[in-house]
Amino acid sequence: MAVFNFPALSLAEIKPTLDTLHLYSRLAGKIRQTLLPEQKHWYHASLFAAATGITTGPIWADDKIFEVLLDLTRHHLIISTHQGYQCHRPLSGQSPARFYDETLSSLKALGIEAAIGRDLFAETAAGAYNKAHIETYWRALSQIDAVFRRFKGELRQETSPVQLWPHHFDLALLWFSGRLVPGQDPANAEYADEQMNFGFAPGDDGIPEPYFYITAYPLPAGLANTQLPHDAYWHTATFTGAVLPYRALVGSADPAAQLLTFLHAVQQAGAALMQ
Repeated sequence: MAVFNFPALSLAEIKPTLDTLHLYSRLAGKIRQTLLPEQKHWYHASLFAAATGITTGPIWADDKIFEVLLDLTRHHLIISTHQGYQCHRPLSGQSPARFYDETLSSLKALGIEAAIGRDLFAETAAGAYNKAHIETYWRALSQIDAVFRRFKGELRQETSPVQLWPHHFDLALLWFSGRLVPGQDPANAEYADEQMNFGFAPGDDGIPEPYFYITAYPLPAGLANTQLPHDAYWHTATFTGAVLPYRALVGSADPAAQLLTFLHAVQQAGAALMQ
C-alpha cells in the first residue's frame, strides 16, 4: 500500500522557481497541442505526471514517435524517440527565449518540426531555478497525481485522464454525469457535457497558497450549501467551488484518505443534485 507524506509548500518561497517551470511546461504543452490531432475538452493540450517529472506522453510526428519530459529529479529536458534516440538539455533557469531555442533546435536535430510562435517565450532574462524547491513541488505533485488516479478509478461514469494544464499549471480531472446541458449544442464538447472538475493548483491571485478545488458545470442549485469536511470551505470570490487548502494535509497521519474524503463528499453531492 502506498504511503503518502505531503511536504510543506510555501507559494511565496517557491513561486519564482515555479514561474520558471511553468513557462517550460507551457512550451511542452504547445508542442503537444501543435502536433496532436484535436481532442475533446482540449485533451491534446495537456501534460501528465510521469515517474520523474512532467511529460507530453508519446506524440506522433510524421514517421517518428517522440516524448518530451521535464525530468524534475535530474533537472533535464529529455526528448526521446521510439528509435531509442535521446537528447538531454539541463534545466538551470535559462530564459524562456533560450529554452525555446534549445528545445526546438533539439527537436529539429531529431527530424521533428514544430511550428510554435515565440511570443510567450520572448523574455531573454534568466529565471529562478532552485533545485530543492523543484524537488519539493515534485514530491507533492507526484503524490497528488497518485491520489487523483485512485479517485478516478473509484468513479463509475466517464472521466478524463488526470492532466496537468500548462496554462493555469493545475493538475486536474473531469467527471461527467452523462447528461447534456440544456440549451447547449450537443455537438459542442466543451459546453454540452454536464461535469465536475477536481484539481490542485499551486496558488494564484485569487487564492495565494496551494489548494485543492472542486467546481461543477453548470453549478447545480444548492451545491454550495453542501456541508464540507473539516478544513474545507466554499470559495465564491473568483470562482464558486469547494476548496481544501493543501496545508491541511501537511503533517496529516493519512493525507490521502483526507483528500479522498473531500473529493468523494463533493462529487456525491454534485451527482445527486445533477439528477
